[in-house]
This record gives sequence, structure tokens and C-alpha cells, in this order.
Amino acid sequence: MQIWNWQGFFDYLTNAYLFEGALVSLGLTVASLTMGLMGGIGIALLRLSGGRAGFGFAVTYCWFFRGTPLLVQLLMIYTALPLFGIRLTVIEATLLGLSLNEAAYLSETVRAGILAVPRGQGEAATALGLRPTQRFRLVVWPQALRVIIPPLGNSVNGLLKTTSIASVISMDELLRRTQILVQERFLVLELFTVAALYYLLMTSVWDMVQRRLEARFGRGYAGDVTEKR
Repeated sequence: MQIWNWQGFFDYLTNAYLFEGALVSLGLTVASLTMGLMGGIGIALLRLSGGRAGFGFAVTYCWFFRGTPLLVQLLMIYTALPLFGIRLTVIEATLLGLSLNEAAYLSETVRAGILAVPRGQGEAATALGLRPTQRFRLVVWPQALRVIIPPLGNSVNGLLKTTSIASVISMDELLRRTQILVQERFLVLELFTVAALYYLLMTSVWDMVQRRLEARFGRGYAGDVTEKR
């Protein structure tokens, strides 16, 4: 009995169908991260605003989306919303589910970054006559970004792999395409190994990009640490 088919493995390692699936996974990651980050910033600001309504909404939002599995959320969006007359395509449901879920986690990352900025920075900006939006955009956010970049990079890595969950609602990404080929070719081990290598390659490339981003945004702090020592 043949356990491993080398010919099949190498054929699908450079297969255009799987490569396109990997590109779909990358696209889902970029789009979901962008929308999730915008939502996360909004939720973090609501939580820090001091208003009861905004704080309550932000806490409840994070409680729900962080406390329930993404798989359940995707199934609810794709199968339950049509019962209320809201019909979404597979890609729309996937982007909505991934973005809403990611926003809940990124809001905590953003909130931690904003709280890490010394209060005196905001007070100094106010003393200079900057409006709240200018104070946040010009003073608080650039400093918070230094703290946010490392965990944000980890979120990208995790989200890239999490896109595979969308295969349960027939999203035509890398894992879904791999499953289709497995059913057609019966090369189970070979095809899933190829998929794993694709994910490994994408996350490894992102790891290099993340290190460069951290080095760039952390330049100012490197000198401070050296001086303190």
C-alpha cells in the first residue's frame, strides 16, 4: 500500500488552483484586518470616552465576540441573517464575521496602546490649543502605535491562519480548495501537507515583515533603553 505519492506532492506544490486559494486567504486577511482595526479603534475610543452608553456597548461587544467561537459567529451570520431578510454572499459573510471578531480583539490592543501613552502628553497637547481629534491624531496615536505594532503583527499571523475556518461556509480559500482536491484525487496527506507549507510560507514572510516594522517603529525606544543602562 502506497502511503506517500511524491509525484502528486510536487505537482500540487506548484498548482495554480491552490496558489490562487492562497491569494484569496491573503486578501481576506488584509481586508479583515483593515476593517477590524478601524472597528477596534472605534470600540477602544468608546470604552475610553467615559460615557456610560459607549462604555457599555464596547464591553458587551467584546464580551460576546471574544466569548463565542468564530466558527459559531460565521455560521450565525451566514445562516441566521437570511431569516431576517439579510442575505449575504459567502465572501460578504466571511469578511463581516472575520472583521467583527478581529475588532473585538484589536480593540483591547489599541486600548492598551493608548493607555500606555503618558497622560501628560495629552495635557500638553491640550495646553497648546489642539482639539481632541488633533490631540489624538498628532500626539497620542503616533506614540500608541509603537506599543500596538508588536501585538498587531501577531494578530495578522493568527488571522492569516484563521481564514481557514471560513471553509465551513464554502469560502473558496486555500483550505476549501485543498479539501475539494482531496475529494477528487484522494491524496489526503500530500495535499494537506502542501496546504500547510503554503500557510507556513505566508506566515514566515509576514514574520520578516513584522520584525522590520518593529525595528522601524521602535527606533526611538532602543536609544532610550541603552541610555538607561
